[in-house]
Amino acid sequence: MNVNATLPFRSRSDGAERVRTLFLSDVHLGTKGCQADALLSFLRVYEADIIYLVGDIVDGWQLKSTWYWPQSHNDVIQKILRKARKGARIIYIPGNHDEFLREYYGSHFGGIEVVEDAVHVAADGKRYLVIHGDLFDVVIRHARWLALLGNHAYDTAIWLNTHFNTIRRAMGLTYWSLSKWVKLKVKNAVNFIGEFERTLVGEARRRSADGVICGHIHHAVIRVEDDLTYVNCGDWVESCTAVVEHYDGRLEIIEWVTANQSFAAGAIEVEKANESIHA
Repeated sequence: MNVNATLPFRSRSDGAERVRTLFLSDVHLGTKGCQADALLSFLRVYEADIIYLVGDIVDGWQLKSTWYWPQSHNDVIQKILRKARKGARIIYIPGNHDEFLREYYGSHFGGIEVVEDAVHVAADGKRYLVIHGDLFDVVIRHARWLALLGNHAYDTAIWLNTHFNTIRRAMGLTYWSLSKWVKLKVKNAVNFIGEFERTLVGEARRRSADGVICGHIHHAVIRVEDDLTYVNCGDWVESCTAVVEHYDGRLEIIEWVTANQSFAAGAIEVEKANESIHA
């Protein structure tokens, strides 16, 4: 499916940040590690003509074993649906954690299109393959039991990360991802990330695209690999990152935990006032 954005469907005068396209992945709604409040504040600030949900938005693996769905997770879903009602085109590309949605390719739910993958045509004419990326993960494809075991270990790391940052906040320190630091210090993890990137770039080349935008490995980055652009959206468990496309076609990673907090606070108050008026 080729996706080409049109002109902005609405101009904003309330200070919100408008971008051409927004890419989100690995939110993991339904888990205690999901930073839903941070994502909600981000969505209150950023408006886009097209929003790609690049997989693992809802964590079906976790919800199967233990039901966890606080109000903040529901608020995120409602916010996305509200954006669809206001005119944003929303494209959902399921990942491995929300693989139950893969049975619904071609369906529309509340204005959200569910597709296997997409080719996004940027404002500068470049074509990007948009895909979650789990189908190019050898562990996911050939050793699901090992993937599930790794998922439990990752949950433990996130639990430690949450409590670690609670202590940091009490000491007046900023957020710092312990789990991300450990991941990038472990040689095997670094090797896996590099191989994952090369494999996805190879798939983009095979499809005659100029680059690839993906998720899955929770490692936000924009880099050029063999003349093709590799983009990973990151996640909303550890790093709270998203990728935006500006109206000139430029791609940028937004690190929400470390930036724009004062901007978010002001936009939240404006939006709450607007929502009370139009309720």
